[in-house]
Amino acid sequence: MTDKAAIRFQGARVVYPNGAVGLAGVDLDIKPGEFVVVVGSSGAGKSTLLRSVNGLTPLTSGSITVGGQPVPKKEGRELRRLRAGVGMIFQDFRITRRLSVMTNVLVGRVAHVPGWRAMLNLWPAADREIAFRALERVSIADKAWVRAGDLSGGQQQRVGIARALAQEPAIILADEPVASLDPVTTHQIMRDLVRINQELGITTLVNLHFLDLARRYGQRIIGLKAGELVYDGTADSVTQADFKNIYGRDPDAGDLLDESEAS
Repeated sequence: MTDKAAIRFQGARVVYPNGAVGLAGVDLDIKPGEFVVVVGSSGAGKSTLLRSVNGLTPLTSGSITVGGQPVPKKEGRELRRLRAGVGMIFQDFRITRRLSVMTNVLVGRVAHVPGWRAMLNLWPAADREIAFRALERVSIADKAWVRAGDLSGGQQQRVGIARALAQEPAIILADEPVASLDPVTTHQIMRDLVRINQELGITTLVNLHFLDLARRYGQRIIGLKAGELVYDGTADSVTQADFKNIYGRDPDAGDLLDESEAS
């Protein structure tokens, strides 16, 4: 392991109350600025891996450090401070549909302003500027004052990305961010995430189901199976045999996105 890991898992283990193993003693380093795609079948531990980075799923044993700082296992000030530097993008967008796009993005600034300002929607001009620049990065600034619920699914996911960017994070976690989107929008969102990673150097972990997307957009691919790390390599070097080992079967059409829709 290197000494300069953005994220370090050491013997990271998660066992849920029902006895299910989410992570089975994972040892893993993620370097600063890497774009890492995590693959595996349903229940393999992909979401557990991501959610353990920001403490949404606490470890049963082992440790995780972010920027050299241990991830606290209990809620409190230290965990809130860590989460301020870790942006999260969800499959179901997690936006408030009745509020404007701008207000949704400004939620990413909550950790940086007094609580009363956020409660009263009285955001400093500097924070509004940060939110607007985040919307520009995902090409949706023209929708800033539109009701979020009036947007398409792809546009709502861009709001989710902009909200994460508004945190000015060192790390972005994207948990199946394109699972509910059509193929054309899927590629647009993936290109946005890669471009943001390249332009801003934000360490990015993305859970994906589609193997062709993992190969196309991943800089590095992590494979999980029953909570264990079973593959770690570049997207260029991963083989069908590797995918078969990760999934326990040969990949089929359901594991691939229609590449004809990629343009």
